[in-house]
Amino acid sequence: MKRSAWLPLVAACGVSVVTACAGGAPAQLPTLPPPAEIATAPAEPEPSQPVDATTALIAKADEHFQNGQREFALGHLDRAKQEFDQAVDVLLEAPGGARANPRLGDYFDRLVDRVNALELTALAQGDGFTEQKSEPATIDDLLAVSTFPLPAADENTREAVENDLKLHDLPITLHPKVLSYVALFQGKLHDWFQESLQRGMRYLPMIQNVFRADGLPLDLAYVPIVESAFKPNALSRASAKGVWQFVRSTAVENGLRYDWYVDERADPEKATVAAAKYLAGLRDMFDGDWPLALASYNGGPGRVERAIRRAKTDDFWSLASSSRYLPRETREYVPMILAAVIVARNPTHYGFTVDPVDPLQYDKVTLPVPVDLRKVAEWTGASVEEIQSLNPELRRWTTPLKDDDYQIKVPVGTAAQLTEKIASAPPHELLALSEYIVRRGDTLTTIARRLKVSWQDVADANNLTKRSIIRPGQRLVVPRAPAALLAARTSRASARAASASSAGGTRLVYRVRRGDTLSGIARVFETTVSAIKNWNNLKSDRITAGDRLTIYRSTSSDPQ
Repeated sequence: MKRSAWLPLVAACGVSVVTACAGGAPAQLPTLPPPAEIATAPAEPEPSQPVDATTALIAKADEHFQNGQREFALGHLDRAKQEFDQAVDVLLEAPGGARANPRLGDYFDRLVDRVNALELTALAQGDGFTEQKSEPATIDDLLAVSTFPLPAADENTREAVENDLKLHDLPITLHPKVLSYVALFQGKLHDWFQESLQRGMRYLPMIQNVFRADGLPLDLAYVPIVESAFKPNALSRASAKGVWQFVRSTAVENGLRYDWYVDERADPEKATVAAAKYLAGLRDMFDGDWPLALASYNGGPGRVERAIRRAKTDDFWSLASSSRYLPRETREYVPMILAAVIVARNPTHYGFTVDPVDPLQYDKVTLPVPVDLRKVAEWTGASVEEIQSLNPELRRWTTPLKDDDYQIKVPVGTAAQLTEKIASAPPHELLALSEYIVRRGDTLTTIARRLKVSWQDVADANNLTKRSIIRPGQRLVVPRAPAALLAARTSRASARAASASSAGGTRLVYRVRRGDTLSGIARVFETTVSAIKNWNNLKSDRITAGDRLTIYRSTSSDPQ
């Protein structure tokens, strides 16, 4: 989750969200020494100015709010909620209440609005349905570059490549197109190539181990430079995804899981095992001819086999010499891969400096139940971004439902504390999912309409189709908003704010939020649906986000 500027004052001052917005100390004018003939008494220290009560209260509340912002930015909603609650309570519990004077009341209103804005931000950034964002795959841009004239390799480049051939376990032909791509990587694409190779350093030991065990050339470990620049969430315009850029059908055929919760194309380790299986199959299909196997990896084996039959040759370079047999992308792909292998296998020889890095390390925890990723982050002391980067295969903010052996990766040394927290936590604290019990006459469409969600999301989350038969009593999983833990308490803070300004403190004004139901609101305020409907002259149970509901209750039973 990217940190954003929550406070207008912070944005105006141009400082970070964890820095108080101060204009800075005024410049001090130089003090001239007194004339020598005039004796001066030692200056007495100026008495410190007392801080008025309102300023002290605002400062204390703002400290809690800033702490809450930091926790919120890390995805720690429970801790953020606690800090925001304390910020509100500092003012509500002050002598005279949160509106003891206009200045305090104005700050209180802004505080509640800012907390509510953060709640809405959480809903917008990850509402339980929204899939994790992908980033563009490298392959699309590289193939676009190949439409322009390529640089010609000079004699020094050719000689360097020729001397390096003994390093490689792939057959590499000194074709002019291969040498041109080497020159391109050394020139205009130098910085991009170095960044890609540096990113890959954390994955290369794992990839090489997998390929070595399967008897594959280690040169193939550098294919992801061209495919994805080693970005696990890279997504191409053809909907290929991951470090190895599998399309969904090929991924599933080679043992990768794809469903509403998980897309293992984005798991570098599992995708590498699948890539090894797929590449070994292509090698065998084309009798060990790696240029043809690589062409098939890009364009599909059926297309390459048809090209061979039409051209009556199985030599890739002959097939690639004409536009009649293979598409341009595939004709460019193979020399591009070979050039990347040449440079990556001996980077210093071609003007690149790559720093060694430790391979990716983590602990694994087997989860007995589905768990909200924000809980995993909070209990391991990590940020949500770190948990997501360790588990890029998770498409949403939860681990899979109905999967008794799912293993989540967590920072090294945190597995024991996570296991202990999960064992002791109430079930409702673990899930980013809620449950809906099917009623008589329900369909996926009517359920989705009632819950204000897409029927497709409900269907996918439960492995159903629109035509699936659902029966009364059947339990359906419905992802809930990741801000739900935060929303309950911030909504109460808003209601308490309205209560504080009402005569006698018995009339509450509650603003309906996305996902609210009358029954849920009634539970929060310890009243009944019927009472809420009577107070607001409601003819049905239907409410819409943004509606304002009047709720009456005694001060003594104010929800805590």
